[in-house]
Amino acid sequence: MQLDLLKHSCVGKLVAGVDEVGRGPLCGPVVTAAVILDPLRPIVGLNDSKKLTEKKREALFIEIQEKALAWSIGRAEVEEIDRLNILQATMLAMQRAVEGLSIQPDLALIDGNRCPALSMAAEAVVQGDGLVAEISAASILAKVSRDREMAVLDAQYPGYGIAKHKGYPTPAHLKALQELGPTPIYRRSFAPVRRFFEDD
Repeated sequence: MQLDLLKHSCVGKLVAGVDEVGRGPLCGPVVTAAVILDPLRPIVGLNDSKKLTEKKREALFIEIQEKALAWSIGRAEVEEIDRLNILQATMLAMQRAVEGLSIQPDLALIDGNRCPALSMAAEAVVQGDGLVAEISAASILAKVSRDREMAVLDAQYPGYGIAKHKGYPTPAHLKALQELGPTPIYRRSFAPVRRFFEDD
């Protein structure tokens, strides 16, 4: 029912899909993307980025950038996450992604159940990254962008395994954090990291 209403509300409108990656990790930024697809240049294979192989994501990342009418990456840094909280930092990053588009959309479709404050109409779509092509495209751009950045951070801060777990609190990551302690890329407001600073 939601999809039928959504398709009706999108008819004749320039639609941007918006998604985020990186709300759960203990380190690194939260990264968002906004994408306006070109209906005359369809992209086959779009889906929730988590359901695609890394090879497929990388290929679609290039194709989306080549074929989309407009795309933009937004982000919120660790300092902003700690100052605002992860939800508000994510909303800020989404705003930045939408504002960075070279074309102003008529409607923004946001993955999830909340919308950031935007200058155009916006609608939240639960599990939209698997249902709406524009959101799927945004999820792919955001994930590939963040994964690449985490590989760079892994080289800067060896020993934590960041390239593998992307900052998420896996047992191996928590063990490394316990042994090595947090670096400047860690989110101090997140419980597993915060305890290192509680005696400061």
